[in-house]
Amino acid sequence: MISRVLVPMDDSEMAERALKYALEAHSDAEITVLHVVGEPSPMMGKAVSLALENDIEQAAEEHASEVLQRARDIAGEYDTEILTDVTWGHPAKAIIKRAENFDTVVIGSHGGTLAERLFVGNVAERIFRRSPVPVTIVR
Repeated sequence: MISRVLVPMDDSEMAERALKYALEAHSDAEITVLHVVGEPSPMMGKAVSLALENDIEQAAEEHASEVLQRARDIAGEYDTEILTDVTWGHPAKAIIKRAENFDTVVIGSHGGTLAERLFVGNVAERIFRRSPVPVTIVR
């Protein structure tokens, strides 16, 4: 039985679809939405700007606030409360590390722009290949 679900979420439509799927398919489970801040970019802009902050945790929370509020709004449409979490670093590595504390991961098939996917790589594919728990990729 699946009792704890991790849903990594960025600001993409695919991430929203993944959350909606998790809310429908695992309605009795505890769902945690994780947002990873400071992901690599072609020029390392977000990762560097986060590293230069005085309080990295507060800066990460501020960067994640819109995405996590959207996640709460979606959960509200299902009359469900979710847990939210923020971390920083490389998305695939951070998600895989957190996944060991969950029964499954539900992730969108892709996010970001085509250019970002080409430079950064496909996070969903890396998670699918390396996750210690089952992964559902939502399209």
